[in-house]
Amino acid sequence: MKKIVLTLALFSWCLSGSAQKGPWSLADCINYALEHNLSVQQSSLTVEQREVELDNAKSRRLPGVSASASENLSFGRGLTADNTYSNSNTTSTSFGLGGEIPIFQGFDINNGIKISKLNLEAATVDLEKARDDIRVAVAQAYVQILYNQELLKVATQQREHDEELLAQVKERLDAGKVSPAEVSAQQATLAQSRQSEIQAEGNLNISILELTQLLELQSPEGFAIVTPEVGDVSKTLLMRPEAIFAEAVEVKPAVESARIGVESARISIDKAKGGYLPSLSLNGGIGTNYYTNSKVPSLSFGEQLKNNFSQYVGLSLNIPIFQRFSVRNQVKNAEISYRGQQLNLENVKKSLYKEIQQAYYNAVNAQARYDGSRESAESAREHYELTEEKYKVGKAGIADYNDARNSWLRAESEHIQARYQCLYQTKLLDFYRGAELQF
Repeated sequence: MKKIVLTLALFSWCLSGSAQKGPWSLADCINYALEHNLSVQQSSLTVEQREVELDNAKSRRLPGVSASASENLSFGRGLTADNTYSNSNTTSTSFGLGGEIPIFQGFDINNGIKISKLNLEAATVDLEKARDDIRVAVAQAYVQILYNQELLKVATQQREHDEELLAQVKERLDAGKVSPAEVSAQQATLAQSRQSEIQAEGNLNISILELTQLLELQSPEGFAIVTPEVGDVSKTLLMRPEAIFAEAVEVKPAVESARIGVESARISIDKAKGGYLPSLSLNGGIGTNYYTNSKVPSLSFGEQLKNNFSQYVGLSLNIPIFQRFSVRNQVKNAEISYRGQQLNLENVKKSLYKEIQQAYYNAVNAQARYDGSRESAESAREHYELTEEKYKVGKAGIADYNDARNSWLRAESEHIQARYQCLYQTKLLDFYRGAELQF
């Protein structure tokens, strides 16, 4: 029994996606999300559906074959063998096998196949777009965890420092060097730093939860990520938005999908115009029947099937003359859809250019903010160190000391955020050009 329980527990752990592996790099997260994310899986199912639709479109070229059988009973007056009517009971049994081969359908079949191929291609491109969206979402969530981890470290350091400082202030109180008011003030500062640490830990847990949900993990418990080595990101050279767009418009799936939509709409016009053309098909078949009359002797079942056996072959031509303007209106709708797809292509390109412009200026601002925050953090640290020395020799009060300490920690937090934002924005620009999102 114990072995069964252990086996089930191990099986359950394996199915959970194992948030216990680990630490996860950005590449690990992206690869896992591409395989398990439900949105990507839904897009993959759409590709499979389009493959089936293409197979159906190609199958329209094949002949259609069908078999038939019927049985009829008649009571009362019926037709006899000498072509007269009398009161009798009759039965009629017939069998048939027929087929039809399309020869010309106004290019409807060929155009339908072309459209189905384009639909499959569009679905494949849309799948890649969904994968791109997941890559970006995972990278954003990953960076947010990095940022929140650093903030938690800062908050923990602040809390530990305030605890040490409170102990020092209490020692000074015992020595009669400070008043009880300074002890109360430091106790309030410690309570605030503890609250900040709790808030930072909560923010980190939420960001971890968001990433694990993108990965479709059942639980964020035990999940951890790799902290990458980040150099001086402000030295990264940035291409102009126009140059990035020129490369992105050739590789991004959203643009390619819109292009395919334009081509599909153009072929749909030709398909609709095919309704003006005649259609020709070849048909043929075989059949036989069996007949009985209660007042007339009948040949045996086998003899009648043999004697009544027949074959036929023929051509069927359908020439449209007037179809209540349905074909004309179908052509007009197809032309309108074509113009709409052209506008959609331009709109997708315009949206992509806006995204690149925004990402570019975000990267420029992030680099400037990174440089500025680094200088600010260094200045705040120097000010804190000077204030600390003054506090140790009694030339600065505890309030001035805490203000200097808090200013330095805030500057460090802003520098950390600027560093990761700069890293993400510069990598995002490379991603628009077709590079992998990795750092």
